Amino acid sequence: MGIFGSGLEIKKPDQVAVMRRAGVIVGETLELLRASVRAGMTTADLDTIAEAHIRSRGAVPNFKGYHGFPATICTSVNDEVVHGIPGDRVIAEGDLVSIDCGCVLDGWHSDAAITVAVGEVPESRRELLRVCEESLWRGIAAARLGGRVGDIGHGVESYVRSQPGGETYGIVEDFVGHGIGSAMHMPPNVPNFGPRGRGPRLVKGLVLAVEPMITEGTIETTTLEDDWTVVTDDGGWAAHFEHTFTLTDAGAWVLTALDGGRARLAELGVPYGGPAEG
Repeated sequence: MGIFGSGLEIKKPDQVAVMRRAGVIVGETLELLRASVRAGMTTADLDTIAEAHIRSRGAVPNFKGYHGFPATICTSVNDEVVHGIPGDRVIAEGDLVSIDCGCVLDGWHSDAAITVAVGEVPESRRELLRVCEESLWRGIAAARLGGRVGDIGHGVESYVRSQPGGETYGIVEDFVGHGIGSAMHMPPNVPNFGPRGRGPRLVKGLVLAVEPMITEGTIETTTLEDDWTVVTDDGGWAAHFEHTFTLTDAGAWVLTALDGGRARLAELGVPYGGPAEG
């Protein structure tokens, strides 16, 4: 591990390999939660499932206790954008439930998020989820060794705006992606908007968490009295997707995708940069 440029942590291959192991645990946890979430359960029920799985795999939840956060996952429902605290809220038919999850394994962190539609959801909101998730992959696909961090945000924003009705979506600016490694949040910030060609260079060993947050309207948000839960000011609903990824000489490697991102990257014409797995 070394420090590159403006305090960026550059990992050695064996350190990235541990981050991949942590990423698989997070990916497994999110898929377990996707399969588990249903109307009638509470967000605390999801948190219990997540913590049990992470610990069963030999890792530790990295959200729990982070600046006092009391839970293993963040559960943000409907107009809650990020950082919702699991509790006694009962999930209802038609809800959008964003689940943000992370763990630390042997000192190395991973972080990812999904948003799940519960039961019957209007097509416009399913489209919100589709656009948000696809914009995440378009951001990753825009990353190349020697490029700039700003290329990722440009990829996210360009995709969102290119979609039917894309100009009406809000791309949240107050909360962005980040570097990750020996700490959960590290430089550089990874915005989901802006021009390409700006920001730090994308180099081998730099690991980033990309996490677009897209709303039905405004980008303006407020943090509730619990000091964590962030909601849209206009009551519009939101979606949030996230992956942790890195770049190798071969291409992109999505550390929190169970297949390393191979399938989605291939669809986008992006070389897969991870080892043969499975």
